[in-house]
Amino acid sequence: MSEKIESGMISRRKAFSLLGLAAALGVAVPPTVLMVSDADAETAGMERRHERREHRRERRHERREHRMKRRHERQEGH
Repeated sequence: MSEKIESGMISRRKAFSLLGLAAALGVAVPPTVLMVSDADAETAGMERRHERREHRRERRHERREHRMKRRHERQEGH
């Protein structure tokens, strides 16, 4: 009877090895799962951000053009 119990037990070294492996997987898997689950939202967010930046660039370009035009008109008016 004691032989069955001893064969079912594992050594401390194996227990710590398994515990370390479980901890490593526990740390490695959640970021991977999060990256996969957030990929769609991140892509949609990136698209919105890109659109906002494009609009800002266009508005900035228009402001600069109007500013240059006003300066040019003022210089010729003097």
